[in-house]
Amino acid sequence: MLIGGRLVEATGGRTYPVLNPATGAEIGSAPDAGPADLEAAIAAARQAFDGSTWPIDVELRVRCLRELHQALVDAGPAMRALTTAEVGAPVFLTTGPQYDVPVQALSWTIDLAEKYSWETDLGEATMMGLRSRRRLRREATGVVAAITPWNFPNQITLAKIGPALAAGNTVVLKPAPDTPWLACELGRLVAERTGLPPGVLNVVTPRDNATAAGLVTDPRVDQISFTGSTATGRAIMAAAAPSLKRVFLELGGKSAAIVLDDADLRSAVGAAAFAVCVHAGQGCALTTRLLVPRESYDQAVEIAAATMAGLPPSDPTDPGTVCGPVISAAQRDRVLGYLGLARAEGGRFAAGGGTDETKDGGFWIRPTVIAGLDNSARVAREEIFGPVLTVIGHDGDDDAVAIANDSEYGLSGSVDGSPERAAAVAARIRTGTIAVNGGLWYHPDAPFGGYKQSGIGREMGLAGFEEYLETKLVAESVPRRRS
Repeated sequence: MLIGGRLVEATGGRTYPVLNPATGAEIGSAPDAGPADLEAAIAAARQAFDGSTWPIDVELRVRCLRELHQALVDAGPAMRALTTAEVGAPVFLTTGPQYDVPVQALSWTIDLAEKYSWETDLGEATMMGLRSRRRLRREATGVVAAITPWNFPNQITLAKIGPALAAGNTVVLKPAPDTPWLACELGRLVAERTGLPPGVLNVVTPRDNATAAGLVTDPRVDQISFTGSTATGRAIMAAAAPSLKRVFLELGGKSAAIVLDDADLRSAVGAAAFAVCVHAGQGCALTTRLLVPRESYDQAVEIAAATMAGLPPSDPTDPGTVCGPVISAAQRDRVLGYLGLARAEGGRFAAGGGTDETKDGGFWIRPTVIAGLDNSARVAREEIFGPVLTVIGHDGDDDAVAIANDSEYGLSGSVDGSPERAAAVAARIRTGTIAVNGGLWYHPDAPFGGYKQSGIGREMGLAGFEEYLETKLVAESVPRRRS
């Protein structure tokens, strides 16, 4: 781990195993941080914020983060291989959102910090006979606890620590216990390849969530940045409330892919089915509800089933693999539980419906199409986080909008149809991002986040950078002119 600028073991040398999701085999171990380690990391971050020039020295921050960016570029081959081994991510994704794209995005964030207007002149104003000159300043929040999930660890880690550090904060990074190695390697690169002052970035890897909860309640932590389940987000928000910490939450999704009756059915349905297979469906923004015209329902189910049957789960080190393993036995069993629910609720499997019996080890789910259910089914309402697509019929644009919005989530979505109609439908969907006719919303300068119980705040882009800034208004009196 990285604590106070030093690479250290956990107190007492405690470790826990790291498994390869594709084989189920133990491939090594990670430090099992305890309360003393978290205490040391928080203290180091607090001291670095309060006792160094990091929060006010933009030039220092830019220089150190450019060093980190270069270190990540140089370490690319090893980090991509580690991502596939630890996360089970198909290797083709590591040249995209699993590694290369978030590393590129860090460079964008650094450029933003370098040119950002940290102070804005609001001019002079008179109130109650007093004339003042006003300046608006943007300043770092303080100590940020960044808590990241296992599904896209490089992407989400860099989307948090990049803006947080560039804005002048210090950070304690706590990765998911399923994927601790990538965070530890990041810490090693910081220690060995950059001039980040000690304590500016700390990496701790506790296995126990109860230990990690100390980050949320500690009064020395000013802000929590969390990506994960909605249930955990609620708990974090409640735990942070007594000290009124700033909280950023990027949570669950159950997004809808809407196909209108004038869309190219084969293209739109095929694309939606393909997307749910990518990385075994382990993405919060994936469109796992497919809404199709009722008169085309059977044809749409056939297209989806054929697409997903042609994308069997395979070795993630194979460049042709789209659907790899799920992260763990627990996640595999969770998905299987939802497939059991689908059966119990009267659904049928047009493709998939269980594990891949051809695999001897690892955690595998066959891409699955669920048909015959409506939007009230639990598999249509709850986040499954596996390669599972539920196909639902709609009776026109208004009905499709109503079904899409009938969800506690509002993270993502898509609409396919004639440009004018598709744009009109997209404007009515209550969601943070939406694609129209295959448009891509993922980019370093584009903010990402959700409505409703999909979270609070935005990550990436200018909005994501400013999540880590406080606003200060400075007013100076203007002396009266002598007559």
